[in-house]
Amino acid sequence: MLDQKNLFELAKITAKANSASPVAYSFGDNKFSYAELNETLRNELNEYAATPALYRENKNTIFSLMEVVVDEVLPVRVMEAYGQFAEIKQFGQGEKAVFTQRVTAASRRRAKQFITKVGLAGVYETFKLDGASFELKATAYGGAAEISIEEFLDGRVDLAELLDIVMEGLNDAIYNEIALALVGMVKNIPGEQKHSDANFDEANFDELLQHADSYAPTTIYCTYEFAAKMIPAKDWASESVKNELWNKGYLANYKGHNVVILPQSFAWDDVNGGYTKKVINPAIAYLIPSNAGKVVKVAFEGQTMVRETEQDDWSKHIDVYKKIGVGVFSAGIVHVYENDALRGAFDNLID
Repeated sequence: MLDQKNLFELAKITAKANSASPVAYSFGDNKFSYAELNETLRNELNEYAATPALYRENKNTIFSLMEVVVDEVLPVRVMEAYGQFAEIKQFGQGEKAVFTQRVTAASRRRAKQFITKVGLAGVYETFKLDGASFELKATAYGGAAEISIEEFLDGRVDLAELLDIVMEGLNDAIYNEIALALVGMVKNIPGEQKHSDANFDEANFDELLQHADSYAPTTIYCTYEFAAKMIPAKDWASESVKNELWNKGYLANYKGHNVVILPQSFAWDDVNGGYTKKVINPAIAYLIPSNAGKVVKVAFEGQTMVRETEQDDWSKHIDVYKKIGVGVFSAGIVHVYENDALRGAFDNLID
């Protein structure tokens, strides 16, 4: 039976392991598959919770293990998903989540600086950036997932599945906050920095892109749906461009500008049922000059909290809570383009 330190280390290694890789973890000359890691962890946890009596005795150790794993793995997963356009920081419990933002002289002269953050009940609020730093208030997100520990101990699910439920729920909460903050940012961007068309219009898009380039070389951030419609006139498209469109469905580079695909997420649709409601408005492309930096800010505060709740049928579930703050810094130079044909049920953000 492993001691707590080594048990926690095994859990973190297993959570980070790639289940699809033939070799998920190497130690010295030894190579281990994900199945071997997970089975070892299951056996060790069974030593702590093989019976109801042992579970009652050791459940705080199991909860602490989950807290440690989520705290270590979640920021890494968020960075992998959003790191190209988001600055992600970890702060201690009660520590002010302060971000320092470099503001260029050009943007000070020519544009309005502001921060959009999401307040309680999903309401975004905007305030002017007067200095070089700002603070984000973190909110506790709970109920992101319910997990039956018995399913893991019985072998019906493995640790990766358990943690994926937690990570996916918290990840979706973060992305939903990012989406709300982006909406607030769009509404406050000056009129000359945004444009809307009934369908993608190459000439109008290029004109807006040129305006963004006047600040610095610009990167285009959009969903796959938008990128698939962002196609230049075919009369000059090269064979390599046509091949890329055929293989990817979109261009990773649009006339010398990198295209970064924003991962789409889905929320529960109360009207039609099912996870079919899009989180990110696919109609919007964000044109962000390089000197704007990473406009999205994500703050993790303190440690993850795990607690047990008992259901009416006596089944035990684990609830996970994490304090997270999200904001979007406009940099005063962000430009947005809307292809209204992709808007669907979303509000028209650009009049």
